[in-house]
Amino acid sequence: MRLWKNGAVDTATAERIDLSLISLTLTDFRSYAGARLELASGPVVLHGPNGAGKTNLLEAVSLLTPGKGLRGATAAEMGRREPGEAVGRAWAVMVELDDETRLGTGVQTAGAARRIVRIDGETAQPGRLLDYLRPVWATPEQDRLFSDARAERLKFFDRLVFAADPDHAAAVSAYEKALRERLRLLNDAQDGREADPVWLDALEARLGEAGARAALARVAALQALQAAIDARSDRPFPQADLGLDGPAEQMAEAGAEEDEIAAAIRDGLARARARDGAAGRSLFGPHRTDLTALHREKNRPAAEGSSGEQKALVLNLILAQISRLSHQSARPVLLLDEAPAHLDEARRAALFDEITALDLQAFMTGTERGLFAGLEGRAQFVRVAGGALERD
Repeated sequence: MRLWKNGAVDTATAERIDLSLISLTLTDFRSYAGARLELASGPVVLHGPNGAGKTNLLEAVSLLTPGKGLRGATAAEMGRREPGEAVGRAWAVMVELDDETRLGTGVQTAGAARRIVRIDGETAQPGRLLDYLRPVWATPEQDRLFSDARAERLKFFDRLVFAADPDHAAAVSAYEKALRERLRLLNDAQDGREADPVWLDALEARLGEAGARAALARVAALQALQAAIDARSDRPFPQADLGLDGPAEQMAEAGAEEDEIAAAIRDGLARARARDGAAGRSLFGPHRTDLTALHREKNRPAAEGSSGEQKALVLNLILAQISRLSHQSARPVLLLDEAPAHLDEARRAALFDEITALDLQAFMTGTERGLFAGLEGRAQFVRVAGGALERD
């Protein structure tokens, strides 16, 4: 692997007060046997042909947060494979921050299903990563976010929520675990065995508590994001009026207390037992909530917009997220895969100007360097090709 150091800024001697990441090191991760990037402040443009490994670099950074990263892949899928190898190798991703803190993640054995997290060499809980970095990303798969499946929109929105409120991830995880256990009991009952009503009551009480916490966090995040979007009305991006279509969230918006919302979820699940058992899936609860968006200027649902319009709406939403995260101690890191695609010249220029104005460390990919001409002199440009990274 060819290593390089930014010739414009010597990171060994430059002031790093405004930096987040100063280096990124990969070992047997995806297409990289070994790679190290030393970084200065500001945007990084990764350009090169399709399949060169640009998105792999973004994915590596996205793993420095709880969850599965921007591809939603399992740990076993991320290890590099040589021809003939059936299982991916043990792999590692490590970054060094401006205060010399080292954050790492990976697996120690080939094909391991669960990755570990280390901070300065010590094993840590994944949630601790949010004390240092808050990666936020947009991928081509989100270009039609508002017309795709409801579950994908909710997953996208929940990720925005817990980037600012780490407790939200725990609430959603507890809810999903209890939901799976409840559905298993109901499915067993469909096979002729009677579901334990006491255990169902306990699970539904747990679902009510976790679901209420999740609903309240979603509403608080929605209000903060809407305020950030409204404050950006002078930008050449379409404005969206956001909403959450779910009974629990509607109660939260109306000012209901947590215990009231929890009781409503619990009671609704109890009433839905027979229907859920017959359907083989849970048809009621906060996991069914949908994120809605109205294109304000055109006064029509975002789902009816073109790919370009939806992409611009998503980018504006992500920039609003960055704006609200910028007030927290952990600096947001922006990851944009093929961001210029489907954006007109004015919106591309506005995106680049905003990234620069927000003093963001942003990693962006594209097949053509020319799409990033507006960042000349303001970003590091790295050509990715054939397993090599070359500064140009």
